[in-house]
Amino acid sequence: MVHYGCAKTDSGGIECFVEFRTFFVMPCVDNCVLVDMRTVSFDVPPQEILTKDSVTVSVDAVVYYRIKEPLNAVVKIANYSHSTRLLASSTLRTVLGTRSLAEILSERETISHTMQSSLDEATDPWGVKVERVEIKDVRLPVQLQRAMAAEAEAAREARAKVIAAEGEMRASRALKEASDVISESPAALQLRYLQTLNSISAEKNSTIIFPLPVDLLAPFLSLGQHQFRQPLPHTS
Repeated sequence: MVHYGCAKTDSGGIECFVEFRTFFVMPCVDNCVLVDMRTVSFDVPPQEILTKDSVTVSVDAVVYYRIKEPLNAVVKIANYSHSTRLLASSTLRTVLGTRSLAEILSERETISHTMQSSLDEATDPWGVKVERVEIKDVRLPVQLQRAMAAEAEAAREARAKVIAAEGEMRASRALKEASDVISESPAALQLRYLQTLNSISAEKNSTIIFPLPVDLLAPFLSLGQHQFRQPLPHTS
């Protein structure tokens, strides 16, 4: 049998070597087991999990692992692959069961790192190294999705109403300040009136507007008020 390998030298370099070895396998006594040293990945089946805030979600994940100690993987456990899959499923339920729905949706990286550390610690005696754990998908019930969408829409409408109210409040303050400035100068109101007429005429409409000063109507208005206040003559 030809054995290929690499070793790290004292100077920090890597030295590769080739060895020729002979192994004798006695029938009915010895058993030869081939162990794949490459990184292997598998999907964790979707797990129905009850979160910390009593919400049922379906979560699946993917796990990447490799064999770092082939002897322990063969001697200390019967089937390291099947055992690692079962342990990954139970660890996924255990870790997510202590988190709320908001944490599961927003802290996937933290949850994945926690699962990787827990799996790596549990499988270390088996000679298995868990390199990475990723949460693939979080499925919510349809009713919960509709409720969350309605809640988000209501929040957006509330913010829109608040922004509109703030705009109206600022506009009213600006109009009050403008009215105070115009009230100090009678000619400013006339100029504003002419500016409004100019903006209306720029639209090329068929409406004809005749400006009439309010001061011309003041005597007629005062005369009408004087006649209204006089008492009517009594008839006997």
